[in-house]
Amino acid sequence: MKGNHGDGTRQDDMPEVSVVVPLYNERENVEELGSRILSVMRQKGFSFELILVDDGSSDGTDELLRRLAAAEPEIKAIIFRRNFGQSAAMTAGFQHARGDIVVTLDGDLQNDPDDIPRIVEKLREGYDVVCGWRRDRKDPFISRKLPSKIANWLIGWATGVQMHDYGCSLKAYRKEIVEDMILYGELHRFIPVLANLKGARFAEIVVKHHPRIRGKSKYGIGRTFRVILDLMLMIFFQKFATRPLQFFGLSGGLLFLSGFFIELYLTMQKLLFHEHIGNRPLLLLGMLLMITGVILLGIGLLAELVIRTYYESSGKRIYAVREIVE
Repeated sequence: MKGNHGDGTRQDDMPEVSVVVPLYNERENVEELGSRILSVMRQKGFSFELILVDDGSSDGTDELLRRLAAAEPEIKAIIFRRNFGQSAAMTAGFQHARGDIVVTLDGDLQNDPDDIPRIVEKLREGYDVVCGWRRDRKDPFISRKLPSKIANWLIGWATGVQMHDYGCSLKAYRKEIVEDMILYGELHRFIPVLANLKGARFAEIVVKHHPRIRGKSKYGIGRTFRVILDLMLMIFFQKFATRPLQFFGLSGGLLFLSGFFIELYLTMQKLLFHEHIGNRPLLLLGMLLMITGVILLGIGLLAELVIRTYYESSGKRIYAVREIVE
């Protein structure tokens, strides 16, 4: 890579765009990827920074990042002590990004850096999040494309956030949307859902997708179960994150009432018809439902206290302001 800067911008200024790339064992791809991103951004005249996050690679990716960061002033390398996962790598990139616009993409050269200016320009039309859509995806059908299609449909149906391609890492965000996001597990797939909770405006554009030429894919059908669990978490976040008592209270109340009416029925059988109810399984079921209902109500009250303490002590708001007009 060359160290000259054709756009003539000062790199100590606050950049306009921060490009965040999580990397895990991508030594064979990272130098070409960095070179292409730098070339595209410089040719378009962007004021930018390139944040490369090494997620505990074991193939020497970290050593290569150190050399690249020393040679190119736009590059910032963040090197983890061990592998924490793609969600953690994206969180680190978001927290270290200085640009008003944050662009993410994968480090395997399947996303095309030439699409970065297009996705940034789309964001400037007034959107908060612009997502890439790999309409002509170059991946195996059974192991990658089919699970992705199912996941896209399921997430859209469950959350109401309709997108063609949740799994595409090539996305652009306004900084205020992602700067305080803490991601874990497989939540990087659900950033649009989390952004929707803040009232973000969305757009999608078709982007290029290339087959992997070097290195080994880190994705597979084995991650499906973890994605489903995180989807359940997203549904809870959407509906009950700030009012958990409504979820636990409703569930607990229904279970308690079910158990209560079962016990009332058995009591009437005993008093009016003198039936022996001590050995009836229905008696135990009613008691179990009532006890479970009380426990869920207690959990709801505790969760409500935790949520209130969290927002009041951390200074976080339960609302998001788009603009103030005076």
